[in-house]
Amino acid sequence: MRFEIVHQTVYRFHRPVELGEHRLMIRPRDSHDLRLVEATLQIEPPSALRWVHDVFGNSIALASFAGRHDGLSITSRLVLERFARQPQSLEVDPKAACYPFAYGASDRLDLGATTRMEDPAGRDALRGWTSGFLPGRRAETLDLLTRMASAIRAEFTYEPRAAEGTQAARETLRRRSGTCRDFAMLLIEAARHLGLGARFVTGYLYDPALDPQAADEPSAPIRGAASTHAWAEVYLPGAGWIEFDPTNGTVASGDLIRVAVTRSPSQALPVSGTFLGSRNDAAGMEVTVRIRAIA
Repeated sequence: MRFEIVHQTVYRFHRPVELGEHRLMIRPRDSHDLRLVEATLQIEPPSALRWVHDVFGNSIALASFAGRHDGLSITSRLVLERFARQPQSLEVDPKAACYPFAYGASDRLDLGATTRMEDPAGRDALRGWTSGFLPGRRAETLDLLTRMASAIRAEFTYEPRAAEGTQAARETLRRRSGTCRDFAMLLIEAARHLGLGARFVTGYLYDPALDPQAADEPSAPIRGAASTHAWAEVYLPGAGWIEFDPTNGTVASGDLIRVAVTRSPSQALPVSGTFLGSRNDAAGMEVTVRIRAIA
């Protein structure tokens, strides 16, 4: 499918302030499952822009400003093609098809920090939760991960939260509620607790119900499509990085539009930056995301 995505972030201030450097993580990279056709970026006031790759290889824009301003508007427009994953691409190496299994030496080295929990203090809570999916202590690996993602969708309450930050997995387990990034981190920490490599993904989620040009609406409500979205990827030999969206209980969905992958949610902010002034100078921020399928 071909999509158009317009993502706008607007900051307002009560008086003119000096804007510090802003970091923008809003441009995806071309791959076999995603082709970037067009990408435009409009920033007001004008900025000096430079592009870099972060430690994960994500495309990052750094915007610098001169003078004082009472607002900042950042509008990204993307046109891209998303290619759905074919079922045969989910074939896991026979040595990893049943959990538990051990990664090969090369994979262990390269996966590195993606196998280490962000919050080791939550291991007991995760042990209790994940054990419910392993009654016989063994399971088909892909099925195990799919059942955990589906359980989050079915048993946890989705509660959008404007405040920055991500709950620790043990807090999400205690509250039984959270945002898409909380649910992604719960699944990531559960996978890491089980010794698997997992990483955080930020991007967008297409919902036909929000697209006036779509012919059909989904049979089940889609959660998290009105703004940026977050999900998890888990590495399984043979199949590679597999996308799990615990907010909606899906696996390898073609409606997930990846922008960047990181080890931790704190590294995946779409827009971040500073200004010189008092906290009271900030008048508010508004973020809008519009996604539509196009011919």
